Amino acid sequence: MSKRMNFWGLLALCALLGVAAVGYWGWQRISAPATRFEEEARILLIPTGADFETVVDSLKRIEAITDEDGFRFLSNRKKYTHRVKPGRYVVKRGMSLNALVNKLRSGEQDPVRITFTNIKSLPELAGRLGRGLEPDSVTFLTSFLDPDVQQEVGLSNETFISLFLPDTYEIWWTTTPKQFVMRMQKEHDRFWTVERIAMADEHGLSRAEVSTLASIVQAETVKATDAPRIAGVYMNRLRIGMPLQADPTLKFALGLDDVSRVLDRDKDVASPYNTYKNVGLPPGPINMPEPRFLDAVLRAEPHDYLYFCARADLSGYSDFAKSYEQHLVNARRYQRALNQRKIYR
Repeated sequence: MSKRMNFWGLLALCALLGVAAVGYWGWQRISAPATRFEEEARILLIPTGADFETVVDSLKRIEAITDEDGFRFLSNRKKYTHRVKPGRYVVKRGMSLNALVNKLRSGEQDPVRITFTNIKSLPELAGRLGRGLEPDSVTFLTSFLDPDVQQEVGLSNETFISLFLPDTYEIWWTTTPKQFVMRMQKEHDRFWTVERIAMADEHGLSRAEVSTLASIVQAETVKATDAPRIAGVYMNRLRIGMPLQADPTLKFALGLDDVSRVLDRDKDVASPYNTYKNVGLPPGPINMPEPRFLDAVLRAEPHDYLYFCARADLSGYSDFAKSYEQHLVNARRYQRALNQRKIYR
């Protein structure tokens, strides 16, 4: 009886050790590093509508799993195979199968940092977004030009670009155009504090009109110190009903943003953006002004200047004048500097 009990006891012990060994092997299999690459991390993109097989193929392509069978087994046990969630996922070097499946199953995607500055048009913005997010540029632009989308944020085709504030944003890769617009509206509303709205009201300008004037100031100078003074010149002209006579608006109307020189014949272009012929602000911004230029308009410098001209040293700074006669002196000096450098256009 004792020998029989010893036999069965030994058999049970062996079975228990076997189970433990298998368990330890399984634990090691799902907890050991699963990646094969040497970089700090690689990016896994799972498109909207992708199935489990697409995920497996993508993981293999970026060398994020060394044990495909183990990944499939664990994904099935954790019910991930039929619950694939799209997104952009950062897979870190040395990540275990267990951590990887948990991350993908939870949809814990990592955001994309999108930066857009020096944007001149909605197609340019759409192109920038299309290169960094899942929807392509055509999808973004179609949404931006949709009258219903524009009306929903209280803007028109001409002023819609004023919704966007150049900066760096963290955004989900799967963000749709509508979601992006709603996010930008929140950023826009956050910028337009009670104080800023009050300053715009003091100038008699709407938020879109502030953006329109800021876009002109931004096109006129890269010097932060000159911006409020230039804004003051335009405020003075608006106040007395004098045409803005802003060269950047002519370049915009003619599609000649990159030229260095505006000619007299350019001033005859038939366009609502021709501020030599039309009094007041153009219909909308001619680019996407940065917040610092919006603030330059809101804090426009009070003075008596009605004219300004780029300095002849081509430093980027401007010379200001109260009289047209003095402005002509400054303008001729600048024109001679351009001629000497053979800049005729």
